[in-house]
Amino acid sequence: MPSFTYTALNPTGQQVSGKLQVGTRAEVFRKLEQQSLTPMKVIEDASAAATAKGKAKAQAAGDFEQVKLKRAQLITFTEELADLLDGGLQIDQALRVMAEREDSTNVKKIADILRNELREGSTVSKALRKASPSFDDMYINMTAAGEASGSLPDILRRQAMNLNILHELQSKVTQAMIYPSMLTVACIGMIIVFTTVVVPQITSLLGSTGSKLPLATEVLIKVSGFLGQWWWLMLAVGTVSFLVFRGYVNTPVGRMWWASARMKVPLLGPVISTRLYAQFAHSLGNLVVNGVPLLNALKLASKAMTNVFMQSQLSKAVALVGEGASLSNALRKVGEFPTLLVDMVAVGEQTGMLGRSLEKTAARYDKELDLRINRLTTFISPAIMVFMAVIVGTVAYSIVTAVFSTSQGIHSNV
Repeated sequence: MPSFTYTALNPTGQQVSGKLQVGTRAEVFRKLEQQSLTPMKVIEDASAAATAKGKAKAQAAGDFEQVKLKRAQLITFTEELADLLDGGLQIDQALRVMAEREDSTNVKKIADILRNELREGSTVSKALRKASPSFDDMYINMTAAGEASGSLPDILRRQAMNLNILHELQSKVTQAMIYPSMLTVACIGMIIVFTTVVVPQITSLLGSTGSKLPLATEVLIKVSGFLGQWWWLMLAVGTVSFLVFRGYVNTPVGRMWWASARMKVPLLGPVISTRLYAQFAHSLGNLVVNGVPLLNALKLASKAMTNVFMQSQLSKAVALVGEGASLSNALRKVGEFPTLLVDMVAVGEQTGMLGRSLEKTAARYDKELDLRINRLTTFISPAIMVFMAVIVGTVAYSIVTAVFSTSQGIHSNV
């Protein structure tokens, strides 16, 4: 078993030394904490070097289970770690506080894994990559930049702010579609009830009189009869069509087509496009402001995009910038980016303040996104209500005219 020599402070402040035989450096720290000792230096004996190397390889191969964090947990983890580091704690102490205090089991596991990795001599950025796939390349590179510059708390706080912004962008679009979706489902349910319950009962009642029905009523009855008789075929066709469509969009070509097509759908397309432009400006601006080289920042921002079509367009821009073109010219040549974004990037390049310019651009797109979402919800909700009113009105008109026609026929026979 490896042997470690340590130097620590006891509760009275006196320096003590000793030797422990444990499996890893992390266990040395745990043993010392149990003895109320504050470690100052831990050195592994030369004879245990081979064992430690094997241990490192085993951990790199993934002996511990990686933990996935939800977006809210990732934001909470980043914000709290930044607060603790700002408060003057060292990274190991901050992670210990988080592991002991956090209610979230996943955050506790992440904190423990990071502490163990740091005690084994890893950097924070490398430990993050090992601990969880939730820390993407952008997050890890930003953390590495913070370690190198000595501004890790500021970098983490900016990371948390950026994650919050991106989460809000996603939430705005999702929330904007909830109410219209509910209205659409209600409209479909109403049509099903009318055609399968109400209309057949009215048809049976009016048919018993033997009177000639108005044209609108006959059309309604035929439509209702068709839906009642062939609903299973329509359901089958709809299901097969959905599965075929889903299978196609899961292919590389189909995914690319669907990612592009969604950005061109009336009303919804501008909302999706604006969210993507805002996300790009936020991500790239955050990276550039924190000192990441432009080409690397552009690659990371490209990988962070959730839309594969935008990823492909940014990959073209990355290639052009790599060949020596300015970012604004690269975006202009790609041709899929709005003039506002390209012009603001050009201004930032001319003034030497590209990061600030991108942040201002992102703020403008945030406002534009709010405006487009308001327009979307303002238009869709009344449109669905009008459509429902037309359906209800058509059915009511057909029934009322049939009732009047039948009653007139009965009176004339009397």
